[in-house]
Amino acid sequence: MKIIWTKHAENRQKEWDKKLGITRQKVEDLVQQPEQIVPGDMNVRVAQARTYNGLLRVPFVTVGEDKKILTVYWTSRVEKYWKKEEQNEDKI
Repeated sequence: MKIIWTKHAENRQKEWDKKLGITRQKVEDLVQQPEQIVPGDMNVRVAQARTYNGLLRVPFVTVGEDKKILTVYWTSRVEKYWKKEEQNEDKI
């Protein structure tokens, strides 16, 4: 599996790296081994993990066997986005 970065995702990751130290490698690791994947809008899936006292979210689409990262962001609103186990779309 190859990870494809959009320009927007690269720019957002750089901003979060400055704010919280979220590296490109950390984002790629999350996409490859997410703590949880939840559905987003328009066939987008969101890989997410609880980290930095919040939630790191990486919306992506699957292109063949590859994953294309659309954006990267961190939120403190874990309760809003975290799905209980029985609601998980994909399990690890």
